[in-house]
This record gives sequence, structure tokens and C-alpha cells, in this order.
Amino acid sequence: VVRIERKPGLSDPEGTTTAKALRDLGFDGVGRVSFGRTITLEVDADSPEAAHDEVDEMCRKLLANPVIESYTIETAS
Repeated sequence: VVRIERKPGLSDPEGTTTAKALRDLGFDGVGRVSFGRTITLEVDADSPEAAHDEVDEMCRKLLANPVIESYTIETAS
């Protein structure tokens, strides 16, 4: 499972708009809202470490934009 989100300090127009809409609907306790993506991959690998390394390479090459996004990888045993 890969979780991708914008790096701290970068604008998140979708999150800002959603936060405002929620407050307009009466949800006064809503502060910051941020959007991200979750990608679930099934990878055939010799070990969880090898799967993690392969998914990390996928993130660096395609799945995430390292200029504006950060990502975390969770592997199943």
C-alpha cells in the first residue's frame, strides 16, 4: 500500500476548497483538510524487503512526483 500526499507547505487547492465548504455547512471544528492518494499493489517478490524496494522504485519513477509529493510504503509479510 502506497500513501501519497503533498509535501508540507505546498498549497492543496482541493483541500482548501473542501475545508471551506465543510465550514460553510456548519462543521465549524474543521481545520486543515488535505487530499492524497492510496495505491494498492500486489507484487511478486522474494521477501517483503524486496517488494518494498521494488515499490519504492515504482514511486520514484512513476507513481509519485518527488518535487511536490511524499509517500509511505506499507508491505504485508
